Amino acid sequence: MSVPGGIMARVTLHYVEKGAGTAVLAIHGWTPDHRLMLGCLEPVFETAPGYRRLYVDLPGMGRSPAPPSIASSDDVVEAVLEFVDEVIGDAPFLLIGESYGGYIARAIVRARPEQVRGLAMICPVGVALERADRTRPEHVVLRPDPELLAATDPRVAAEFEEVAVVQTPETLRRFRDEILAGLDLADTEAMARIGARWKLSASPESGPPYTRPSLIITGRQDSSVGYADQYALLPHYPRATFAVLDVAGHNAQIERPELFDALTREWLDRVAAE
Repeated sequence: MSVPGGIMARVTLHYVEKGAGTAVLAIHGWTPDHRLMLGCLEPVFETAPGYRRLYVDLPGMGRSPAPPSIASSDDVVEAVLEFVDEVIGDAPFLLIGESYGGYIARAIVRARPEQVRGLAMICPVGVALERADRTRPEHVVLRPDPELLAATDPRVAAEFEEVAVVQTPETLRRFRDEILAGLDLADTEAMARIGARWKLSASPESGPPYTRPSLIITGRQDSSVGYADQYALLPHYPRATFAVLDVAGHNAQIERPELFDALTREWLDRVAAE
């Protein structure tokens, strides 16, 4: 069900809502849209009733506009907080962020530590924000399929080959449907404007440690954000499970779905036990 976002002070965020119960806000990464999160999380929630899943498009991405007032990551965080106030209110909720969405999610936790009852991050940006400063392995393909690439549209194949560690018909299908489809909608002008002030003015970890159940999933072969810089986050998240998945790149949720599902369900169990 596609639901229009509420009228915000600065921007209207598009989102898709599924289910009922405790709210779960899912925040995608830089330039895709909500389909990235919906695709990996809905299989988990099919066997975990009692959750109201909110899949949001960040400003300038998907179907969410980014007026000139949205000109930094701080503005993105403010837009998401306004969305929380409008759609969730003061009720407790769970938070899941992927890549850049993990960075934004950590800022949301800093702003609302009592309201966010659990935090999960998928291949998040770590403590090194700029790509050149990150500890990243060289890109490697561990399970290649040259025949698959040869039979694929050249543009799609090139985009897929740039990030995929596992090349199979299923990982290609999900990359096309859950990631590439969103990339094609991104507002390039808005992305450049936000990207120029990409660093948050206050570090998400500058406040007190976040002591609720958390989860950090990384890919051992992630050549985008790596896995080592995220380890430095652990002191701030003392209840975090930290997982480094082999045979997984920046799209670990697609390349190792069985482990992703199991770790996410276990995190939900820990949150529920609180």
